[in-house]
Amino acid sequence: MKRLVTVAAVAGLGLAGLATAAAAQGAAKPASALAWHACAADIVKQVSATDTAQAQGSKRIKCAELSVPLDYAKPNGTKITLEVTFTPHTGSGAAMGQMVVNPGGPGGSGAYFGGRVFNQSSKAMQDAYDFVGFDPRGIGHSVPAIQCDLSYQLEPRPDYGTGDPASVKVWLAKTKKYAEDCGKADKVGLLDHDKTIDSARDVESIRRALGSPKLDYHGASYGTYLGQVYAALFPDKVGRMSLDGNIGPSGVWYDANLQQDIWFDRNIDYYFGWLAKWDSKYHLGTTQQQVRSFFYDLRGKLAKNPVSYTDPETGDVSMVTSDSLTDTIQGAAYRRLPSFWFPSADGLAAYKQGDMAGFAGAFGGQTTGESDDNGYFGYSAVQCTDAQWPTSWKKWQRDNDKIQKKHPFLTWGNAWYNTPCIDWPAKAGTPVDVRHVKKLPSNIMMFNAANDAATPYPGALELHRALKGSRMLVESDGRTHCIVHRGNLAVDAVWDAYFLTGQRPSAGLTYVKSTGDPTPPASAGLKGASLKPLGLDITK
Repeated sequence: MKRLVTVAAVAGLGLAGLATAAAAQGAAKPASALAWHACAADIVKQVSATDTAQAQGSKRIKCAELSVPLDYAKPNGTKITLEVTFTPHTGSGAAMGQMVVNPGGPGGSGAYFGGRVFNQSSKAMQDAYDFVGFDPRGIGHSVPAIQCDLSYQLEPRPDYGTGDPASVKVWLAKTKKYAEDCGKADKVGLLDHDKTIDSARDVESIRRALGSPKLDYHGASYGTYLGQVYAALFPDKVGRMSLDGNIGPSGVWYDANLQQDIWFDRNIDYYFGWLAKWDSKYHLGTTQQQVRSFFYDLRGKLAKNPVSYTDPETGDVSMVTSDSLTDTIQGAAYRRLPSFWFPSADGLAAYKQGDMAGFAGAFGGQTTGESDDNGYFGYSAVQCTDAQWPTSWKKWQRDNDKIQKKHPFLTWGNAWYNTPCIDWPAKAGTPVDVRHVKKLPSNIMMFNAANDAATPYPGALELHRALKGSRMLVESDGRTHCIVHRGNLAVDAVWDAYFLTGQRPSAGLTYVKSTGDPTPPASAGLKGASLKPLGLDITK
């Protein structure tokens, strides 16, 4: 057992003073093959949401289009386009490098992410690095960007159920049709070339287009698996690589999702305990069990009678179903942060007080128009073809029934999120497993919370062992998925030191404490919207 150590030595580095020297010692500015221009308004808007007085990424970010082969085995064949963004460093002289970043998913739009990581980074990092984001193939501003069914996620959706025959029949039919619709929407054969290995080759194409001699990379959530695969394919091209919220090399992807069900259930129970602690504010129960009972009773009521709410000003109708309730409150089990905990707490309190406007503001889903399912398509396209999922429904039923008995929170909602893979209209491949790759970089830096539900800690440990020479910083009491730039200064100091100097903790595993549970504000005032946290479709 590794002893608990601090990162005081690393956290105490004078990082601000490193920026100028780091830039001065960096390689010459690369001769980029990309033609940079102003970005689309929605990309700029997403970056501007994190702008501060000190960091104005939305005013610096530029965009370009990169043509890549649909099939890398046929480099002169059909081409598709990736949207790439560039947020330049602020220091004088050449940048230390061009850090390519990926927010996760799979299927997460990442064009905005370069600007966001720039905004979230320290002044030393902003001075030293250019930040490069990209929309993966088939996603966002990349071409083609596929959508399968614009009504698929509209409410009311069928109740996720408990594996009962009626729910199984409805959801298997619904997800089968979705898979078929994706096949029809794919006009270029993208489904046959949308594995993580294809995206890893896209990252290599981006590196080459940038003119960077090595890839400096930061991947979050699914981005850690993308990083693993890149490192396996191009070990000699890896510069500095950080992986945050790590996916284990085994269990891709069926078993990984089953493990999520267990860990999300544990974290939502922890959240119920926090709500009980603050019963004087939320009035949902004085014990964890009372709050838990309140939630599951409410979920049962909504399964039979969803709550509709019409906005008196716009006339828009939103609906809270048992599904939208589960999907949204899952965020509280996903990250132990005020922005994830307070909205759901306020929404549940609003229901208890008879405030349906506040309740619908927290948990209501869209009922009319079109819903953007591009991200869900991207998630399914990668997950369903990286590895072969079980084709026997008996196995799905047996495995999920077993978990449901002890961990009922997420189990069946997560199952239905992934069942398009049973009927996915593209052949699955063999996933890259770095445990069986002989040549890998030895300087990788990892970050993980010990109670991360989206990418459970046992998988992170498995990856740490596989990446010989890697170092991992662990929040020993953390419950937040992806811990870099989440308010823990000790974590961010290690991240900075790694990219600015190459310095890493000396021990294979180093432990720090998290920032702890958030304290509710003096007054609740939720005006939120539903998150999108199902399955592994989790972006930073």
